[in-house]
Amino acid sequence: MRFIVTAILCLMCLPAEISAHPEEETLEELVVTGRSEHLAGKARSASEGVVGQMDLAIRPLLRPGDVLEAVPGLIVTQHSGSGKSNQMFLRGFNLDHGTDFSTVIDGLPVNLRSHGHGQGYTDINFLIPETVARINFVKGPYHAELGDFSSAGGAEIETSDVFNNQLAWTAGENGFHRGLAMGSLATGSTRLSGALEVQRYDGAWTDVDEDVKKLNGLLKLGGGDDATRWQTTLMHYDNEWNAADQIPERAVAAGVISPLGSIDTTLGGDTQRSSLSGAYQRREGDHTTRWNAYLVDYEMNLYSNFTYRLDDPARGDQFQQVDDRRILGGSYHHHWNPSDALQHRWGVAVQHDDIGTVGLYRTQARERTGTVRQDTVEETSFGAHYEAIWSLSPRWRVVLGARVDHFRFDVEAEDPRNSGTEQDTLISPKASLIRRASAATEWYASAGRGFHSNDARGVTQVVDAVTGEAVSLVDPLVSSHGAELGVKTQWQQRWNLAAALWYLELDSELLFVGDAGTTEATRPSERWGLELNNFWMIDEVWSLEADIAWTDARFNDDAVTGRHIPGALETVASATLSAQAADGWFGALRVRYVDGAPLIEDGTVRAHSAILAHLSLGWAGQRYALRADVLNLFDSDDRDIEYFYASRLEGEPLEGVEDLHFHRFEPRQVRVTLKINL
Repeated sequence: MRFIVTAILCLMCLPAEISAHPEEETLEELVVTGRSEHLAGKARSASEGVVGQMDLAIRPLLRPGDVLEAVPGLIVTQHSGSGKSNQMFLRGFNLDHGTDFSTVIDGLPVNLRSHGHGQGYTDINFLIPETVARINFVKGPYHAELGDFSSAGGAEIETSDVFNNQLAWTAGENGFHRGLAMGSLATGSTRLSGALEVQRYDGAWTDVDEDVKKLNGLLKLGGGDDATRWQTTLMHYDNEWNAADQIPERAVAAGVISPLGSIDTTLGGDTQRSSLSGAYQRREGDHTTRWNAYLVDYEMNLYSNFTYRLDDPARGDQFQQVDDRRILGGSYHHHWNPSDALQHRWGVAVQHDDIGTVGLYRTQARERTGTVRQDTVEETSFGAHYEAIWSLSPRWRVVLGARVDHFRFDVEAEDPRNSGTEQDTLISPKASLIRRASAATEWYASAGRGFHSNDARGVTQVVDAVTGEAVSLVDPLVSSHGAELGVKTQWQQRWNLAAALWYLELDSELLFVGDAGTTEATRPSERWGLELNNFWMIDEVWSLEADIAWTDARFNDDAVTGRHIPGALETVASATLSAQAADGWFGALRVRYVDGAPLIEDGTVRAHSAILAHLSLGWAGQRYALRADVLNLFDSDDRDIEYFYASRLEGEPLEGVEDLHFHRFEPRQVRVTLKINL
């Protein structure tokens, strides 16, 4: 870590004169992209797109995970401390922490399988938002390059190869402080880029000082020419925090705690993630080949308490989740254009997770009092995909693809009955038919199969880790089947419209319940919905993006408990009005709305709807920039997230009380950032 800090600080100390002699530099051209880019002739489905620097630079962000809200229809929330992965919602999925949405950053898969807190756990707190060059996103299971965790879609986040030399400092209410240093230099065809972020935050909660201590480092060394490119990337992330989890509504109504209070004030956690990755790309004639390899070292300790004193009236229900793993993986991709009418894309990917400890422990004030279960897991996957894009005529093209995935699960549990080895293979076909109605309009019909893997412990588990009762094995891989009709169009190169009507079936809503140490097999489900996404360049200064999505999500069996899927949002809408003037002034107002989702299967209990607004205003010159972000602009006391379940407070009946549990928005706060270009 000392090497990362020293190298980046050295970069920051370089004199400004380095950039004053362009003839001595070979920095590659930086292409700026945004949602104003029209994808007619390139897109393979109606619901894919690109988000670039122009969209993200002035967008107000409460947390790093908010960058994913640039994907239309995706909602990012938080029900715990700042260092924990965000909870996400898309297309009628309560994605939890990422189970059905694949996220990749610079070739590194972020979703963690067989994770201590939840399957597909996606923590992007190690992402420095200012380093993002673009986000390529897709929705639905129609793209052959996406495998595990991609039923609802996926996002590939690319960071820039070259950073502007700058220093930035942010100060805000509730003890928020953030420092950022980033920059690049080049010698011949070789470049070195780095970024360093430090953050402290006390939080707005009345009973808990979050005491966030966060450190992020990124170092990229690369080079090449028109034919070949190579890059090595080193990342390190370290964070520790205290947490204010969701709280019971009845405790607030009785005045026991405030809406910003806590029942258990000893919650929180710590995590770290280090990675080393490399990429090599070669272009020769009509062929482009890319190799990727990566090594990740990851640790997490998380302390939670959702039911307070329901299971253990004397010591309380606090528990610790532990994940300690090493990940080794790589991929090969080949793109071949034998003619203007035909493209071939194929590739393979392998990943091995060596999870030394994945465990669940009973705790009191972060001291262990017992073990629920502790396992060692080896999980290996191999995937191969192929896709052909064939232009049948100037107006018609077809995309045909398929992928095959093979998984092997090896679990060594403390209870030998839950140890074992399993494996599974899945073939997933994909297809799209596209008609180009005009130079600015295309129609799409897409279909495909997707999947997510299940937690390895559930695949081999035969007895409940808590009760010792027999349980049924779950399927290693869970299939989804989806289809979509949609259109993309552009008007006068200023207004982009994308609309989609989609349908998705999931064979089983299987979920590892990390909080209980068991795998819960729920029911098959079906979803369908409508999406409308707009981006309008009003003039040379003003732009507006406005998105709305409606979803109907239901279990599709005949269980008497009801067909509503808890946490499945029906209506999501957002709008961002942005301005960037020639004299340096800029600003953005973002508003998002979510309706009240059902919280139990019969639909009789629903969450409240919520509206959240953020505002940014600033001025940027050649050397200095100053901006102010007003987060939760209207000081809304709406709720980030809500659940309905039984919990027990001190003095209540032993069986507990079923109640709404919620985590409200953080109150309005102002953060001011000063940036100096070096």
